[in-house]
Amino acid sequence: MFIDDSTSTRNGKTYRRVLLRNSYRVNGKVRHDTLANLSHSSDEDIDAIKFALKHKKSINTFVSLPQNVKTKQGLAVGAVWVFAQLAKRLGITHALGSSRDAKLSLWLIMAALIGQGSRLSAVRLAQRHAVCDVLKLKAFNEDDLYQAMDWLASQQHHIEQSLFAHRYADTKKAPTLYLYDTTSSYLEGTHNELGAFGLCKDKKKGKMQIVIGLLTDDVGWPISVEVFTGNTQDQQTVGDQITALAERFGADKVTFVGDRGMIKSGQIEALHGQQFRYITAITKAQVKKLIREEVLSLSLFDDTLCEVTLSEDDASDTPLRYIVRRNPVRARDIEHVRQSKLATLQKLVEQKNLYLQHHSRAQVDVAKRDVEAKAATLKIDGWIQIDTEARTLSLTKDDEKRNTEAQLDGCYVITSDVPIDEASAPTIHARYKDLKEVEWAFRTMKTTLIEMRGIYVRKALRTRAHVCIIMLAYVIAYELRRQWTEVEMTIEEGIDELTSISTIIVDVAGASCQTIPEPRPHGRQLLKELDMTLPDAIVHRDIQISPRKQIKAARRKQ
Repeated sequence: MFIDDSTSTRNGKTYRRVLLRNSYRVNGKVRHDTLANLSHSSDEDIDAIKFALKHKKSINTFVSLPQNVKTKQGLAVGAVWVFAQLAKRLGITHALGSSRDAKLSLWLIMAALIGQGSRLSAVRLAQRHAVCDVLKLKAFNEDDLYQAMDWLASQQHHIEQSLFAHRYADTKKAPTLYLYDTTSSYLEGTHNELGAFGLCKDKKKGKMQIVIGLLTDDVGWPISVEVFTGNTQDQQTVGDQITALAERFGADKVTFVGDRGMIKSGQIEALHGQQFRYITAITKAQVKKLIREEVLSLSLFDDTLCEVTLSEDDASDTPLRYIVRRNPVRARDIEHVRQSKLATLQKLVEQKNLYLQHHSRAQVDVAKRDVEAKAATLKIDGWIQIDTEARTLSLTKDDEKRNTEAQLDGCYVITSDVPIDEASAPTIHARYKDLKEVEWAFRTMKTTLIEMRGIYVRKALRTRAHVCIIMLAYVIAYELRRQWTEVEMTIEEGIDELTSISTIIVDVAGASCQTIPEPRPHGRQLLKELDMTLPDAIVHRDIQISPRKQIKAARRKQ
């Protein structure tokens, strides 16, 4: 008696057949009888039957539990099991499929949440986690993971569309508002095919970078991610997202929300070509221009929202709306920074005067130049003048210029072409502020939980695969954030708690299985919030994972 477990692929879909069969011979020929169709049974039931058949000669030994039972520490299972179940629940497993590359890609997603690093690090991490037992994987090394990344990059659009369809199975509930923002991620080295020097949002000088665009729904759930060369401007990335919404996701009646200065005339034309609307903000230079043209006036900027509506152009009936506001908290912060910069410059002046006083050969012009350069660096040279008298420097403030500069402190203007009867000014304002969800996603993916850097690949294809893995890991992190709102610990601490749950390998008469102990109270609470329970035991497949690159050999070469 044995289990006949096989898979087949037809028309792009993978089917699994599991039969309980009996084998015998008739006239020397092997015959099979099918005793039961287990195809619709759970994986746990099938594994249990396989285990019983494998150890049928010693099953009584397991039942009687003799005194010579041996136990030893097994692999960490809590985080891998929970992530595997969440991946099924969120549609990630279905979107990836059941191939070996798909399972390896799923492990890369889990590894991004458990312990960030290179593909070699992911292999070494798998030596401590029950990934092969949970995902039913055979042994692999870093080369297999790179191959899985190549596969993932080729399947990214299909995976994103499958996740979108899973989340919005009811098309009537599909969002009509989408959030979009970009960030950059600097690189170590200069050989990445997408790396280039550009405006680094990480404020990291002298580093090449890539640009990443993230599209989410109205609550910040990620839909699509794209990677661009490091010198790509924000507005140049919008066209791909418009195409994705219109063609790949079949969205219509869409309002596209983008950050300040991202949506300009070319992007507005592309949006209108798809009958899409937009919400964005304009730059301070654009605000000043509108004030000079008397479209807006300084008196409109107040704590409360104010709106100005006008026709976009003579040939269009589409209203162009400006929602105007001054944020008093932000205005105070800017003034505080201005005062701090002035204090820094004054301190430098005092240092220079002290140096001039004790060094008779020091040149006053050189000291003045240094102070002027510092004022320019601090961007306060427009209303500060450096004067000299004898060998003493002093600062003179031009209050009129300073007040002119401070006129727009905390002021911002949101613009949109959404008709007034479809969304009020407070609604437009609130939707633009929702971009904080994308910013939270970038913080999570880059600096806190998942840590996109370092990017240990050079090829463009694998760079895109790496970023896609990070986005899919964020999908799981997003769900954890949503489910663990009542838990008094961070997501990082929750994952660490799950990671600490390890199996106990029980060996009886040469046969072994992995039992899972009851978690600690914090672990039980985390599982309860996720509506999950760990199994009592999992099959011990005893897969030995070994990386291709060995540490000892690498050390000997040093």
